[in-house]
Amino acid sequence: MLDGVSLDQLRTFIAAVDEGSFSAAARKLGRVQSAVSGWVGGLEDQIGVVLFDRSNRYPKLTPEGILLLADARHIVAGVDTMKARAKLMSSGVEAELSVVIDVFFPTAAISAVAKTFSTQFPLTPLRLFVEAMGAAHQPVLDGRCSIGILTPIPQTFLSLVNERLGELPLIAVAAPDHPLAGFDHRIPKEELAKHIQLVLTDRSELTAGRDFGVASSTTWRMGDLSTKLAFLKDGVGWGGMPAHLIEKELAEGALVVLDVDDMPRTGHMLTMSACHLPSQPPGPAGRWFVDQLKSVWQGGIQSDILNAPPTI
Repeated sequence: MLDGVSLDQLRTFIAAVDEGSFSAAARKLGRVQSAVSGWVGGLEDQIGVVLFDRSNRYPKLTPEGILLLADARHIVAGVDTMKARAKLMSSGVEAELSVVIDVFFPTAAISAVAKTFSTQFPLTPLRLFVEAMGAAHQPVLDGRCSIGILTPIPQTFLSLVNERLGELPLIAVAAPDHPLAGFDHRIPKEELAKHIQLVLTDRSELTAGRDFGVASSTTWRMGDLSTKLAFLKDGVGWGGMPAHLIEKELAEGALVVLDVDDMPRTGHMLTMSACHLPSQPPGPAGRWFVDQLKSVWQGGIQSDILNAPPTI
């Protein structure tokens, strides 16, 4: 019966293979050779399969033993991982870390921190979600994500604790052949209202029916920034884009900055913050993630974004 197979039997089986003999396995495990032979023999009896050919001086795996060795390693490794993860959980480390990232936040910063996170917390799965506006706030408010890396929206959430990470510019742009790009002076807001504005769709009910940063009476709504960027480059409309996502397009002339009234040509600054519920402060993994993100963001990526002058 397989139900009676023990971890000791599996570990002994693996040790006998790795060490090359029952006597060597006994030395490694601190047991007598007869005990090792007994464990392996008992395992063979229980599973009904001969694992070793004992006809020569040293035992040799049978074809069946070769196949079952992989299963044994997998089972033992799984138990060891479970024990290690349970030990971390008992010390306060999160079983997993779920983070929602605002679509405007630089992916390069997240990727750099996530790469190091995998070595710092190898047993803590990292769950990342990318959303915009209210849809980025909602998972934190309802507890589905323990941390949100968010931009502010014109709605106050007293239930969230905010920790400032840095700022990034949101720049009004259009294709060079768009009518707004032909202005040789500052563009009045009433002129913006005459042209299609491309804006992101809020996929949540949190801010349903509310428009943020909309200056045009005609809006086309996009579900993601890549689609919005493609439409902007094709001259379908104008809209705001985070500076770090359009550096290449500005440099190549595929997009130009719009000199809009009441907006600096360097862009409208968005404050990025790490947010969480007061009742659910970050654990060791979450605290490390936020601190590292702040370090990466403020140490290099933010300065690169802010120091890159927009091009017309």
